[in-house]
Amino acid sequence: MTDQYTTKLIDEEGLETLNAIANANLFNKWMYSRIAPYCAGHILEIGSGIGNISACFLKNKSTITLSDLRDNYLEILKEKFNVYPTLQGFIKLDLVDPDFDQKFNHLLGTFDTVYALNVIEHINDDVKAIANCKKLLKVNGTLVILVPAYQLLYNRFDKELEHFRRYTRSSLNKLMLSNDLKLIRTNYFNLAGIPAWFLFGRILNKKTIESGPMNLYNKLVPFLKLIDKIVFNQMGLSVICIAIKR
Repeated sequence: MTDQYTTKLIDEEGLETLNAIANANLFNKWMYSRIAPYCAGHILEIGSGIGNISACFLKNKSTITLSDLRDNYLEILKEKFNVYPTLQGFIKLDLVDPDFDQKFNHLLGTFDTVYALNVIEHINDDVKAIANCKKLLKVNGTLVILVPAYQLLYNRFDKELEHFRRYTRSSLNKLMLSNDLKLIRTNYFNLAGIPAWFLFGRILNKKTIESGPMNLYNKLVPFLKLIDKIVFNQMGLSVICIAIKR
């Protein structure tokens, strides 16, 4: 893979996975609930995909700008969300563009919140990716990052989705601190997803998340949320970090 997440103009595996998750309304609301308390003011979503989480913010009347690298995703976003009054626009955004400062100069220091869910793992130079996220924030703005957890779980799902790596709480904290961000909190999300990810990606060697298993998983979300509470978010399939630009 290249240093940028640009290897596929149309990401078939990614689109299939996003479509499967799109119908998992309880799961999407759960993920949204974990980050929404930290997202305020003018929000920028990096890597909006087909808008699974964007929809939650827009339905709750958040002031938000959507972005993605791929043209096909941007077209889908425009078709879905153009009617929402709090939507501020769409941006084709490459987080590690070599001319980032010049190309996106008009966006630097303009957002109160920047969030990227399942994006940073697609980028080889994750230090640069976080640095550019930080540039988009106002001083005292909030950066919210969610990435897949535990390199031990790396399997065919990760390969097909073009993940460079998976993280731990410690490694994600180190990444944020290397960019002089102030850590607010870092914890895990979706503990019950670990055996499912291992089963389908390692044992069954599936290359995408399929709608059938995802629909079943979605129905179990109330129980899955309880599991996370019982373990105090100390383990999970994903890790979430909240940080502030100094």
